[in-house]
Formats: sequence, C-alpha cells, structure tokens
Amino acid sequence: MATSTSCTGSTLLQPISKIIDLPLDQVNFVVCQLFALVTAFWFRLYLHPSKTSPFIRHVVATLLGFYLALFCFGWYALHFLVQSGLAYGVMIFTSVEHMHKYCFVVTLGYLSFCQVTRVYVFDYGMYSADFTGPMMVITQKITSLAFEIHDGLMKREEHLKPSQKYLAVRKMPSLLEYLSYNCNFMGILAGPTCSYNDYVAFIEGRCYEPKHLESNGKENGMLKQSDPSPKRDVIQKVCTCALSLMVYLLIYAACPTERVIDDTFMASNPFYIQVLYLYISMLALRPKYYFVWTLADAINNAAGFGFNGYNTDGTPKWDRISNLRILNIEFATSFKMFLDNWNIQTALWLKRVCYERCPYNPTAATFLLSAIWHGAYPGYYLTFVTGIVVTKAARAVRHNVRQHFLGSAALKLIYDVITWFSTQMAICYTVVPFVLLAVGPSIKFYSSWYCCIHLLCVLLVLVLPVKSRRTKQQEQLGSVQASEQNCLSSPDNNCNQKQKAT
Repeated sequence: MATSTSCTGSTLLQPISKIIDLPLDQVNFVVCQLFALVTAFWFRLYLHPSKTSPFIRHVVATLLGFYLALFCFGWYALHFLVQSGLAYGVMIFTSVEHMHKYCFVVTLGYLSFCQVTRVYVFDYGMYSADFTGPMMVITQKITSLAFEIHDGLMKREEHLKPSQKYLAVRKMPSLLEYLSYNCNFMGILAGPTCSYNDYVAFIEGRCYEPKHLESNGKENGMLKQSDPSPKRDVIQKVCTCALSLMVYLLIYAACPTERVIDDTFMASNPFYIQVLYLYISMLALRPKYYFVWTLADAINNAAGFGFNGYNTDGTPKWDRISNLRILNIEFATSFKMFLDNWNIQTALWLKRVCYERCPYNPTAATFLLSAIWHGAYPGYYLTFVTGIVVTKAARAVRHNVRQHFLGSAALKLIYDVITWFSTQMAICYTVVPFVLLAVGPSIKFYSSWYCCIHLLCVLLVLVLPVKSRRTKQQEQLGSVQASEQNCLSSPDNNCNQKQKAT
C-alpha cells in the first residue's frame, strides 16, 4: 500500500513508510503535525509576547509554516504563495467596495483550478494527503479576511451584525501579517480556520486580557494572573487523537465503505444487514477526521492559541477554534445538530461569507459553495445536493412534529431515539458518494437503496409546510405593528399587557 501513492514532498521518511505500510505523503503529514505540536510548546514558552516582538513571532510562525509545507508537498507548496499573492494583490489594487467579491472569485477560482488539474490530470481517485487540502483552509482565511476588511472599512457600525462588528478589520494587514495568518506552522497543514482579529490578538499577546477570572468564574480586576495553561487540554486532545487513529486503523480496514456496492455483499446479505454495515463503516471512517482535526486543535492550543475564557469552576476553556464536538456528532438527533458540530470552523465560514449574505435561497447556495470548495469529484456534488433535500426535510419534520413529543419525558425520549436513528441513517446515506467519489459507484449505491431517502425527503418537503425565516420575521413585525395600532386606536387597561405579550 505504501507504494500506491506518489509523494511530492520529502522522501526522508521513506523507510518508516515501508515499515508501517502507509503512503509516504500520509507519513510526512503526521510527522510534520507531531513536529508542529512540539514546536508549538517552544513557541509559547520561548517566543512569548512578553519576551519578543509581534514581528519576530510573525516571522518565525511563517517560516516554520513554509518549511512544513515544503517538506510535505515539495514545489507544490508554491501554490500557497501564488494563491495568497494573487488575493493580496486584489486587496491592495482594487477598491474596498468590491474587493471582497473579487477576492472571493479569484481565490476560489484558483483553488478550483488546482483541484481540477489534480483530479483529472494527475491522480484521480487517490484519496490521500494532497496540496489542495491546505489551499482549502487558505481559501477560507483569504475570503473571510476580505469580507472582514470590507465590513470594517466600508460599512457603518449600525449596518453590521454583532458578530460582524467583532470580526471587522479596521486597517489593511501588512504583507507579513497576511502571510503569517495564512501560512503559520500551526495551521498550514490542517487548519483550522480562525478570524484574523483573533490570530493577531494571539500574536500580540492580547488574547487573554479580558479573560482573567477568579476560581468562581467572575472577572478579577484586583489581581493580575498568569496566562492559563493549555497542558491539560492538549493532553486530552492528544489522547483522543491516539484513540481515534487506533479505531480507524483497526475497524475501517475490516469494514471499508466500498463494500456497500460489492455485488457479492449485496446479494448475500439482507437489507437490514447492509444498513447495519453502512452505519458501522461510517462510524469507523469518522475517526480519521477526528484525528486530523483534534491534532490540529492541540497544536494551536499548545502554542497558546484557542483560549475561550473560563468555565464556571474556573478552569480555562481551549475550544475557540475547535473543529468538532465528537459526542454531539455521534449522538446528534437532527441533521442540523450533526452539521453544527462537524467541521465547525468551515460551517462558520460558510455562514459568514454565504448564508448570511446571500439574498436568494441561502441554504442551497451554501451547500453549492461547500461542494465547489471541497473539490472536483462528482461524488461531492451528489452528497451536497442530497444534503439540501435532507436538510429541508429535517427542518419540516422538526417544525411540524417535535412539539407533539414534548408533553412528557417518556415521549421526548422516544422522539430522541427515533430522530437519532433517522439522523445517523440520513448522514450515512448522504455521505456515501463523498467517500466513493465517482458517479458510477454512487449511483449504484443509491439505486440499491431505490433512492428511498431521496424520495422520502422530497415527499416530506412537499407535504409538511415550513415558513421561511423572512416570512416569520414579517409575521412577527406585522403582529407587533397591529398590536401597537390597536392600542393607539382603542386604548384600554389591557394595552400594556398586550404589548408585553407581543
């Protein structure tokens, strides 16, 4: 297996790759992430903001990031610089009024060009570490920054949402700050995405300032505390990584997803066994992502990045840029709950640059953007088109059914069990093309299930009514205006009570 995938990066670890029988590019990736984890502790302790300047921290973080990129991807790492350079040129030489749109098109277009050439020119079907993975994270960072600069320099305060006010960037970043944000060693290989303001606050040592708390969780303005230690959280996350990797290597090898379309398997097993196998296969596949994202989170925490205040018992929280919540994923009782806890930073990016800004059908536009961002494999588009239908159906069911099961704890438990099972099946069914990649195998799988979930979801969307967010807001506004008009035309003793009720 180790020789099945070519590697564009360093061959220094080739002997280790042969011993453990894993592709060299994957070995390079894991070793570089472990090196980044150790380096992150050094960066926090010896290049602390109290000991060195932001300039030095930016330089070191950027150079180490380029080194890791070159080690993993060789000359393909130049694409990171080209993509970042093109976008920075757009930021500098175009008007702020339209800069965010041009950056979005240029950055996403360059990513798509690289993904198409990699898939259809070089190594179609090689589902392993590749240079477009880091470019996907850089794309998120560049486009987020472009919108944040636009919000900070073009929009008035009263026109910004509270989250947009916090994220708004009030001055153009220098080239060093920009490259450090995009290509620092903590996030160059696997992210996660973070806001520019949070990253600069971390580099300059301002990320802890408003968050010094007493042990009871209240702010302490009397006593200056030392920076909170991420050691406990880093150890927990590294242990989670080890367990996730072990589960993936042991179980997924025995239960690969590709078997669900094997003719012999389908002919020799009843449908309920095929359903159970699909669930186990997907359950064993997810730890691969748990490993990558949790290790990336641990690297940032070890460097001192990701602090998110304190718990009520006074212990520090290090989940500001976490990318997943494993228990919430595995016990999700709705499609939305699963998506909200899976690849969290990407979901926030999609929400901030697309869902909140798209004037027409933002749900479909968000899924389409997600498919384009993920890459050129047809299976991605099948997954996200299916995701649109499943999301709308799940929303319709929740809107029309859930309230009937809230009368007692027993009914609520029944509802939770049913929706958990339905959610897991819907996720497995939706994600299969994402794993199989090609059209033929994906259609074969859906045909073997008679497209049952597609048909069921379409039926639910057609039968169960759901009011759009805009309609709900208009009805609420109309209700308030009608109440106020009634109070003005016929005031009585109940007027104040009616206003409070509305």
